[in-house]
Amino acid sequence: PMPLRAGSLRRAVAVLSLSVILSARCAAQRRPAPSNSPANCWSHLRPVNMFNSYNVKFYHSKALTSPYPGSHVERSQVPEDKVGWLTEWEDYNPVEYTAKSVLAGPSWADPQINDKGFSPKFNERDGEVERKSLNGLYVVENGRPRNPAGRTGLTGRGLLGRWGPNHAADPVVTRWKRDGSGNKVAHPVTGKSILQFVAIKRRDCGEWAIPGGMVDPGEKISATLRREFGEEALNSLQKSPEEKAKLEKQLHELFSQEHFVVYKGYVDDPRNTDNAWMETEAVNYHDETGETMDNLPLEAGDDAGVVKWVDISEKLELYANHSYFIKLVTEKRGAHWSEDPEPECHE
Repeated sequence: PMPLRAGSLRRAVAVLSLSVILSARCAAQRRPAPSNSPANCWSHLRPVNMFNSYNVKFYHSKALTSPYPGSHVERSQVPEDKVGWLTEWEDYNPVEYTAKSVLAGPSWADPQINDKGFSPKFNERDGEVERKSLNGLYVVENGRPRNPAGRTGLTGRGLLGRWGPNHAADPVVTRWKRDGSGNKVAHPVTGKSILQFVAIKRRDCGEWAIPGGMVDPGEKISATLRREFGEEALNSLQKSPEEKAKLEKQLHELFSQEHFVVYKGYVDDPRNTDNAWMETEAVNYHDETGETMDNLPLEAGDDAGVVKWVDISEKLELYANHSYFIKLVTEKRGAHWSEDPEPECHE
C-alpha cells in the first residue's frame, strides 16, 4: 500500500479524534435523561459504522426511542451491540409500521414498494425525486433501502414519505446578542460574545428546533432554506401579495449574505426507520450587523407554534440533533457555548 502523506495523516487523525466527540449531548442514552441528571457530556456515545459528508462518525439514539412519534407503536428493542448491520442477528424481529397519513398517498409520499408500476431508482436521481444519500451508497435488500446507521427496531416508513433518504434543509439564522446601546453582549464567565438564532417551537412535539423542512421534488436546497424560513419563522403563507413582495426582498438580502454549510448528512431523528430516514443540509446565515434581521418581523406560521430569538448555549434542549448543528455554528463564529471545559466521561 502507498504510504500516507503528512496531510492525509493529519486528516485521518482529525477524523478519528472528531469521531469521538460528536453528536447531541449524551446521545448514548436510550431514553432522554431525567431532568435532574447531568446531560452535558458530548463524548460518551455509541459508535455506528457510518460517516457524514465531513467524514465524521455519526450515532443514532433518537431513532431508537418509543413510542414512535404520533402513535402508540413500540419499536422492538435493539441492544447497543446489535445496532450495526455488520453484527449478525438472526432473531431480529422489527415492528412494521407506516402511518395512515403516508398510506393515503399524498403527493409527497411514495407508493408501497410492491405497488404496481412503482419501480424507484434507489441511489440515484429518480425523475424529480432525489434518492441519492448524502452519505454515499446505501444497501437495498428485498427491494427496500436499508438505514445506513443501523437497526431501529421498526420497518416500513413510519411518518416519512420516501423510501430511503428523506431530504430536508435547515436554515440556522444567527445574529449577535446586543444591549440597548447596540453593543455585543459577552458572557460573564467565558467573555465570549453571545450568539442568538431564530428558533421555532414545533407544533407536533412541542420541542424547540431550527425552522427547517422537506426539500420539494426538483427544488434547489437554497430555495428550500429560504422558503422554509419564510413559511415557519415569518408566516409568509398568510401575507398579502404586497407584504410577500417586501418579505421576498428582505429574505433575498439575508440569504445572499455570507453563509456556510454547517452539516450535510444523516440525521438522528425519532421518525427514522430501517427503510426510511432523514438527511439534511444545515446552512448558517449570519447577520453580522443585525440590521437585516431587525427589519424582519418574526411571526410563527405553518408547522411552528412559536418563533423567537434564542440565546445560544449548551443548555439548549433542541429537536433531533439540532443542538449539534448549533454547537458547530458557535465554534465557527467563536461565540459562547459552554461555561465548563469539555467534560470528561467515565465508564
